[in-house]
Amino acid sequence: MAKISQEELVKKFFINNPNRAIKHPEVVDYLTQEYKRLTGEVFRDPDRAIRKLHQYGFLIKVATGIYKYDPKKAITKKLKDFTQKQKEEILKRDNYKCVICGRGKKEGMELHVDHIKPKDLGGDTTMENGQTLCSQHNFIKKNLKQTETGKRMYIRLYELAKKENNKELLHFVADILSIYEKHNINGHIVWKK
Repeated sequence: MAKISQEELVKKFFINNPNRAIKHPEVVDYLTQEYKRLTGEVFRDPDRAIRKLHQYGFLIKVATGIYKYDPKKAITKKLKDFTQKQKEEILKRDNYKCVICGRGKKEGMELHVDHIKPKDLGGDTTMENGQTLCSQHNFIKKNLKQTETGKRMYIRLYELAKKENNKELLHFVADILSIYEKHNINGHIVWKK
C-alpha cells in the first residue's frame, strides 16, 4: 500500500480542483475513501486537516464548510504552537484554572493553553497571548468569534455580580457590556440588564 500523509492527500485533492469552492461533505467523502484505499487505514479527522490548511494559508474559506484552493493566493504560514515550557508557565500563572469559568483539574476539567489572539489571525506564541481554558470554553472559542466569547463571559459575570449583590463588579461589567452595545458588536447576544 502507498504511504501518503493525511495532509498530503488533502493538498492533492485541492490542487487537483483549483479555484473551485468545494463543500465540506464532498471533500470529507473523498478523503476518507481515498485514504482507506491508499493506506488501508482510517482518516480519523479530515475536518481538522482541512481547517489546519486554512489556518496555514493554503486554503481559502469561502463560507462555513466551503473551502477552495487558489494557486495564486496559496501560502504557507509558519504558525507556532506553545512550547511545553510555555504551557506549564501559563497554566501555573493562571492557577491551573480556566480563565473564563474558574474550573480546573480539581473539578475534573481538561485544560488547554490557548492563543488569546488566534495564530491564524497573527497572534504570537508569547506568554502575554496565552491563556488557560477548559476544554468546554476552548471549544466554544473556536466556534464563536472572539468578541462573542468575551460578551458571553461578561454576561455570565454580570449575572454572578447581580446574584452576589456585588455593586462594584456589577457597574464595571455593565460598563464593558455597554461598549459592545455602543459599537453594535454581537447584538444577537442578548444582555438583560
